[in-house]
Amino acid sequence: MKSTDYSPRIYCVQRSRNTKLWRCGSIVAVCVCFVYWNVLGLMSSEDWSTTFFRATLETEVNWIVNDAAEEEAVPACSLRNTIKKEDTLKRKFSFLVPVLQWRDSFINSHWQKLQNEPLPYGWKDQPFYEIGKTLSLLSHPANSHLFERKTSETCVRCAVVGNGGILNGSRQGKNIDSHDYVFRVNGAIIQGFEDDVGTKTSFYGFTTNSLKNSLIGYNQDGFDKVPRDPGIGYIFIPAETRDYVMLAAAIQGVSVPSGPDKGDRASELFGYNPETHQFKMIHPSFIQYVTQRFLKSPRLEQYRDLYMPTTGALMLLVALHTCDQVSAYGFMTENYKDFSDHYYDKVMKPLVLYANHDMEMEQRLWKQLHSQKVLWLYQGQKK
Repeated sequence: MKSTDYSPRIYCVQRSRNTKLWRCGSIVAVCVCFVYWNVLGLMSSEDWSTTFFRATLETEVNWIVNDAAEEEAVPACSLRNTIKKEDTLKRKFSFLVPVLQWRDSFINSHWQKLQNEPLPYGWKDQPFYEIGKTLSLLSHPANSHLFERKTSETCVRCAVVGNGGILNGSRQGKNIDSHDYVFRVNGAIIQGFEDDVGTKTSFYGFTTNSLKNSLIGYNQDGFDKVPRDPGIGYIFIPAETRDYVMLAAAIQGVSVPSGPDKGDRASELFGYNPETHQFKMIHPSFIQYVTQRFLKSPRLEQYRDLYMPTTGALMLLVALHTCDQVSAYGFMTENYKDFSDHYYDKVMKPLVLYANHDMEMEQRLWKQLHSQKVLWLYQGQKK
């Protein structure tokens, strides 16, 4: 019997206005992708452990920081206390970079500064009116933060749930739901998998592209709607102009007026018209900061117009900068070849690697932060 090859494959992709990912048509392009992936594979985990936390301040972009703010007081349980004890971690983490953008963050100095960087890292070539209009609609105080602490001593525990096959049969549902807040992303199918992934959803993170692709691509698996509840926070990742346009239409309860989503209504995507306070949007400077400090992949040079961290990676990094304790479930681990791509796959499917993300680099990051006790990473049941 011929054995099935579940080795990972990597494809070139293009992020375009028609929202479709496409495989490179030429043999040369495919070869470049395979060679590139194999070159990355030459670097051992030991090499990464010694180079991962190298300071890169001299080559970094000057992102926006809140100069007037001081780092907030945190409880004894907070991961920030772990970070303060380790110099390499202190050089990486900054809790002064704004995580979210909203009405009051749209000021002239920020507009001028972010004009130098393209989406998702800034607003280069973006119309002032569209950006300003969207952010002016994020006027509720809740748009400026994910949650409010009851007291400075409250230990906020967060679970970020990816969709990796490692969760199939894991029976981690109760552990996930025991957290104060639960983040989910993209094709977050719950029905039928409650024992493995839980039922609680506090935040749902996405780009307009990933949300619509998930509704199409995973519909037969059971993802026919995004998580719906008045208590859920919907976190937009501003990867394209369409994300600003979609968010504005969602808040106003009107059809999208222009772009690839013209005519769409948020109520069709969310199943109802969420209230303004439910919407959040990640700040471009935060995406710039975490990309430069944590996920500065060589693909930034080779695929600059395509590369950005995955939706799951951004949500996990958001949690690390807002919560006190963070647990990651369903993320890529060293033993990912033992599992299907998604926990809801009906048949075994190998993980497909695309050129617009560096999932192997992300996997090494989670392993490193787990070993340094900054987060806890679910890596499967011990045999």
